[in-house]
Amino acid sequence: MNKAIITVVGKDRVGIIAGVCTYLAENQINILDITQTIVKGFFNMMMIVDISGSKTSFDDMAHELDKLGQEIGVKILCQREEIFTSMHRI
Repeated sequence: MNKAIITVVGKDRVGIIAGVCTYLAENQINILDITQTIVKGFFNMMMIVDISGSKTSFDDMAHELDKLGQEIGVKILCQREEIFTSMHRI
């Protein structure tokens, strides 16, 4: 399994989850785990996804998600699981 971590942060508005999940579904990216919160009007979501079934390269996916984030007014960051884990090791 090839996993990635996707984080979405920004001012809350209608359609953030729909936009991100539509992109993932269209690219055969499976959501393994997801958490989201809204704190004082700010949206925060973290997803662990399986990118094994996607024909889109990781770099293209990260770029396309960044572009999607700009379009819907949030910041979307996509990291490989192994890099994310290494960065957050105590």
